[in-house]
Amino acid sequence: MDVRYVEANGRRKTASARVRIVPGTGEIIVNNKPMEDFFGREASRKRVLAPLRATDRLHAVDISVRVKGGGESGQAAATGHGIARALVKSEDEGSEAQQALQATLKSLGLLTRDPRKKERKKPGLKRARKAPQYTKR
Repeated sequence: MDVRYVEANGRRKTASARVRIVPGTGEIIVNNKPMEDFFGREASRKRVLAPLRATDRLHAVDISVRVKGGGESGQAAATGHGIARALVKSEDEGSEAQQALQATLKSLGLLTRDPRKKERKKPGLKRARKAPQYTKR
């Protein structure tokens, strides 16, 4: 049995997701659980499905994801980023279909890795920027 899959990585904050796509019926497995069980929040599920909805491939591919690090929001964003990158890879290199797909996903900002990370705590402050309250007396 020769199963051809396309693999891509997605990242966000400290979360990293390895995504594998195969032609199928739309089943999404995240860390050996159905996506609905793994991502409890509706917003997280929407973030994961965004690239599939944008390209009308919601029921055209089966997706297997291994995600680690970060929290639910970061993992969902990393998974969505990986799915978008894998969809572009799944088309023939340099073809019209790949360019159209890439343009669609890029215009929605789904191919760009979100570079924002937690800022480090600075000495003398309570958090990264919050200073102790000033007292006059």
